[in-house]
Amino acid sequence: MARRGNTEGLGLIHWLAIALVLVLADQFTKILVIGSFELGEGQAVTGFFNLVRVHNAGAAFSFLAGASGWQRWFFTALGLVAAVVIVWMLRNHPGQRLFCFALACVLGGAVGNVIDRVLYGYVVDFVDFHWAGMHFPAFNVADSAITVGAACLILDELLRVRRAR
Repeated sequence: MARRGNTEGLGLIHWLAIALVLVLADQFTKILVIGSFELGEGQAVTGFFNLVRVHNAGAAFSFLAGASGWQRWFFTALGLVAAVVIVWMLRNHPGQRLFCFALACVLGGAVGNVIDRVLYGYVVDFVDFHWAGMHFPAFNVADSAITVGAACLILDELLRVRRAR
């Protein structure tokens, strides 16, 4: 059942503040990368980690990156719809801290990547992990926030099912 008010949890403003911090961290790191590297240029940090400037016109793992350009607006619209739904869910479930934290992470990541799509037409990725010549697809702070949020949503559901038993 949806709970309203701030008596059993943190308020909507708190969760939106977390999302905003993630958006700012995401955009700040992308500005640093854009200012420091040309497209495709990188810098080795360790034997398994590089910073590299990559542009992704698609979604996760470059899904639809080779499409004719319509995907920019499709993924922008999808991110905006997701943001509206997430804010609605945050407003209606203030007492569910792990759930709200997860949603705030997903919201921050989605908005960070939407900003890229609107400004540039692609998402700026720069984190490159590799091992034995194999590279994990490059990603960014927004992608990391979405991943943490998704993991927390799964954990929240597992804990909810466990409590229900």
